[in-house]
Amino acid sequence: MKRLYFILAFTVFGINAFGQKTNDQKASELLSKMTLEEKIGQLVQYSGFEYATGPQNSNSANVLNEIKQGKVGSMLNVAGAQETRKFQELALKSRLKIPLLFGQDVIHGYRTTFPINLGQAASWDLKLIEKSERIAATEASAYGIHWTFAPMVDIARDPRWGRVMEGSGEDTYLGTQIGLARIKGFQGKGLGNLDAIMACAKHFAAYGAAVGGRDYNSVDMSLRQLYETYLPPFKAAAEAGVATFMNSFNDINGIPATANQYILRDLLKGKWNYNGFVVSDWGSIGEMVPHGYAKDNKEAAEKAIIAGSDMDMESRAYMAELPNLVKEGKVDPKLIDDAARRILIKKFEMGLFDDPYRFSDEKRQKEQLNNLENRKFGREFGSKSIVLLKNEKNILPLSRSAKTIALIGPFGKETSANHGFWSVAFKDDNLRIVTQFDGIKNQLDKSATLLYAKGANIDDQDRSMFAEAVETAKKADVVIMTLGEGHDMSGEAKSRSNIRFSGVQEDLLKEIAKTGKPIVLMINAGRPLVFDWAADNIPTIVYTWWLGTEAGNSIADVLFGTVNPGGKLPMTFPRTEGQIPVYYNHYNTGRPAKNNTDRNYVSAYIDLDNDPKFPFGYGLSYTQFKYSDMDLSSINLTGNQTLNISVNVTNTGNYDGEEVVQLYIRDLVGKVVRPVKELKGFQKVFIKKGETKTVTFILTPESLKFYDDELNYDWEGGEFDIMIGTDSQNVQTKRINWKK
Repeated sequence: MKRLYFILAFTVFGINAFGQKTNDQKASELLSKMTLEEKIGQLVQYSGFEYATGPQNSNSANVLNEIKQGKVGSMLNVAGAQETRKFQELALKSRLKIPLLFGQDVIHGYRTTFPINLGQAASWDLKLIEKSERIAATEASAYGIHWTFAPMVDIARDPRWGRVMEGSGEDTYLGTQIGLARIKGFQGKGLGNLDAIMACAKHFAAYGAAVGGRDYNSVDMSLRQLYETYLPPFKAAAEAGVATFMNSFNDINGIPATANQYILRDLLKGKWNYNGFVVSDWGSIGEMVPHGYAKDNKEAAEKAIIAGSDMDMESRAYMAELPNLVKEGKVDPKLIDDAARRILIKKFEMGLFDDPYRFSDEKRQKEQLNNLENRKFGREFGSKSIVLLKNEKNILPLSRSAKTIALIGPFGKETSANHGFWSVAFKDDNLRIVTQFDGIKNQLDKSATLLYAKGANIDDQDRSMFAEAVETAKKADVVIMTLGEGHDMSGEAKSRSNIRFSGVQEDLLKEIAKTGKPIVLMINAGRPLVFDWAADNIPTIVYTWWLGTEAGNSIADVLFGTVNPGGKLPMTFPRTEGQIPVYYNHYNTGRPAKNNTDRNYVSAYIDLDNDPKFPFGYGLSYTQFKYSDMDLSSINLTGNQTLNISVNVTNTGNYDGEEVVQLYIRDLVGKVVRPVKELKGFQKVFIKKGETKTVTFILTPESLKFYDDELNYDWEGGEFDIMIGTDSQNVQTKRINWKK
């Protein structure tokens, strides 16, 4: 017992039981030696000079000089062992020789690019997602990067918002689980390991609910909705030890997130007791001036630091304004100390004070230049992210000995476009990335012929290539159409009011369909698109997203049946833009539509079905799965009992395959209206043809909790529907009574 008291005592005073100083103690000692300007310098982040991810107003000579003066704490968009070493050498010329942090948007891979994040979410495979970030961290850290601005854990229900490609879709439960997997992948066994980089939970908060799906727009919602839907992934990230948070651009109910004291000081750093640091998004401190929340950068800096924003990314507000704000008594110097301490602690955790160049290792960088194992994994991950939407005539999988296949569409021979948005560009991308044409050609037998016609450009009205495409289709036994949206049409600042095939692509599809040839339609996109004509008239549709470095091989593996597709949609696909937002876990109304024909005085459109084109959780396989014998351990429960749920899933088709078994519940009556369905669990299981597997889930009262109108988080006794199925619409249901 005395030994325990000894350990606790030394830990409280910042020294561990063996006499070594903690990182907090080291940071405090360093702070005591720093001038006010040096402390504020730690709160400053500038971008490198070659690649900007927002409006830039830097003078490179001034930036380099400020680094030498200790007035910069971090750089973003500086990468490579040589480049980071050069900048670090400048930082070590400062009085206290405090090293820089290097950040980069490592969003869905680094040297090896993986599927865009929404595509990854379609895999519903947490192990693969975690491994992809483990690889990304290993590659990025080898290029001198310490910190990624990922994962984006924003819940998004509006596919018009371009940044849906960067997240995990519309569901809070799924998004939370994926966010945790990403953090674990990035941070590995812990900060300080050479293959671990600091993760960043973004964008705090509710960025995905921007009005009209328009990027950077306002967010207006009840606090209950904020707590119920948008905050859980962030709370889980904080509890999991994510290194940093990033502010969102939007205002929340009239207060810009960057200066929102309620979510930053009271909630994140207060109630949640978060010890990492918060970085602004690009220029978001200065952008409070056009928001109309601050009259100038000085007032913006004051409001941001008081609210709890620790680091200023590219606003140039903190270094310019905070010294005078402190001297004028408008900003408590303790706030500067707190922010600087949080940042310094991370630098100590990363081991940068022991060796500022430990991540700038050219040998490690060369090892990751073209890691074949990483590429092999990328190929697997790409194939597991593809979603089969239709296969009515069983055209897929294709035979490798098919006589003649025609690949038609603007994406067939694209290279770097397969990265999708938010990827890191390399000069040799055109040589490294596998095109769809090459991926398919490589898997065809020598006796087979692969024809190609571009047919149309991505986004113009040029029909001059139609005739060639039609003639090419006529020569083929089967036609693979590759359509969608350009890789840079989804992402930041890429909101679209029209989310259909761009240009004349749909017209091209209609012309090819007139030939009567069997068509496999592949859709390349970063978001759910509206493609009603195709969905109604083309019997075989595959959603391929943007799959990364190995895109062509991943696609061919699915088309030819090497991989049986098992992806499921992480977002609801609307019939038309007029349905948006449409999501599965909506509330009921006092006048719910009972079917799609009786639309008189019920909550329905008079000209459109309420149901989406493809529901959340939907995805087909080359085989078929039958659900049977759903069993509950009890239909009457009391208090903290546990409900065991099981269902038999049988592969009744001709192929081995994976199925994502999904568990939903409905709380039928509550003190506030509850959703018609809520995802509470899922399992991805591999089932051989003819085999039956029993899939089990466990529910506890914790899964039944919700926020009421006073933000109390608890559950109520009553009736609940328990649902298990292959997607959010196709479920088996049993009702239980759970008394509190």
